[in-house]
Amino acid sequence: MAVDYTVIVLYLAGMLAMGWWGMRRARSKSDFLVAGRRLGPAMYSGTMAAIVLGGASTIGGVGLGYQYGLSGAWMVFTIGLGLLALSVFFSARIARLKVYTVSEMLDLRYGGRAGVISGVVMWAYTLMLAVTSTIAYATIFDVLFDMNRTVAIVIGGSIVVAYSTLGGMWSITLTDMVQFVVKTIGVLLLLLPIAVVKAGGFSEMKAKLPTTYFDPLGIGGETIFTYVLIYTFGMLIGQDIWQRVFTARGDRTAKWGGTVAGTYCLVYALAGAVIGTAAKVLYPKLGSPDDAFATIVKDELPVGVRGLVLAAALAAVMSTSSGALIACATVANNDIWSRLRGRAGSGEREHDEVRGNRVFILVMGVGVIGTAIALNDVVEALTVAYNLLVGGLLVPILGGLLWKRGTVQGALAAVTVGGLAVIGLMAGYGILANEPVYYGLLSSLVAYVAVSLATRPTDAAVLANWRERLAGRGAPELVSEPVPAHQ
Repeated sequence: MAVDYTVIVLYLAGMLAMGWWGMRRARSKSDFLVAGRRLGPAMYSGTMAAIVLGGASTIGGVGLGYQYGLSGAWMVFTIGLGLLALSVFFSARIARLKVYTVSEMLDLRYGGRAGVISGVVMWAYTLMLAVTSTIAYATIFDVLFDMNRTVAIVIGGSIVVAYSTLGGMWSITLTDMVQFVVKTIGVLLLLLPIAVVKAGGFSEMKAKLPTTYFDPLGIGGETIFTYVLIYTFGMLIGQDIWQRVFTARGDRTAKWGGTVAGTYCLVYALAGAVIGTAAKVLYPKLGSPDDAFATIVKDELPVGVRGLVLAAALAAVMSTSSGALIACATVANNDIWSRLRGRAGSGEREHDEVRGNRVFILVMGVGVIGTAIALNDVVEALTVAYNLLVGGLLVPILGGLLWKRGTVQGALAAVTVGGLAVIGLMAGYGILANEPVYYGLLSSLVAYVAVSLATRPTDAAVLANWRERLAGRGAPELVSEPVPAHQ
């Protein structure tokens, strides 16, 4: 295992070095939070794929393949569908707004007053996403080094907090590109073909497993529908995803770069399910489906390759964790703290804003590590986060983009009614039940439409400013210092 350990240690050291290098480029708020809105198609596609394909998509995707066969691809597949829908239908308009958070978009569209409450909901979602990603370090470091859970979380979390705090989105973008390459090589080019060959090929897999393992709908129609509601719609509105859209240097980059990333997710989904299916042939009686990834890596891969594939799993976790962390800190600072202090739009110097956002990432990072150590049931925590996100924010966000009659009162009603309905229904039906997100989303839609129609239309001047911003005009963007060509 010495070679494998060396690969992992070099990888982690490289992540810290990227953070230090990215610090040189983070000279303004725009640089620090959205990479100066300068990412081209290649970097944009890679970093977008990295943020959405985390530990759940890699370790969890293989586990679903182990449990259900090829239909286990549906969870990650719906993530890819959501990213494709966002890229094709909404990303160009979102990028032209030149904002930093989803709540800022809501304020622009509705004329203010929607930001704080939507910011609180979004903050809770990004916090839980960062926490659950951080907990995944325990599983990977246990496989690598037989390490204590708390120590593993502290080490993994500290590395992510360090490079995120140093360079903000520039550091995260650079590390995500490395992570994207490592995941592609480790999972798609190495683990996938080796797993299939070790299992005897597809003919042997079909001979040894029930036919349901090769039924594309074997996981169940209701489960697929729930995945669409939670993950496909969640991709459309999550701050962690939007913050990557804001990094695109233009409309075409946001649209086509995101389309490439979404297509990559579909391939990754199928690969994970096939690897899990192969693991079922090789190890039919594992204690937990989520053990499938680690088991097949430890037992079937040669030295060196094993280290690279484990680095790929670590890369998947780190990319999601860092993206969720900067999103959480951005929302906490820009949508909650600044508004409560009355400093939104106060003209604070760019240098001070970089320092302030850096402090928030550090504080949120420490909070995430502490919460991850204390928390046990990650599935329930992530379900709560996604239910609140979709039930509370989907309707006012998409309504604002698609329906000009929507009002700020309707948006606030949708967030409040949908959020409370989700919480109440989770208490009644159980956190992991499907009903909370179904009825929460429906109640949010009814409240949005009814209250919007019962209140005065949004002021014409607000809508005119909104249309100007959607067209890419009139944005009060502070321009970053030029970056030398060699960078």
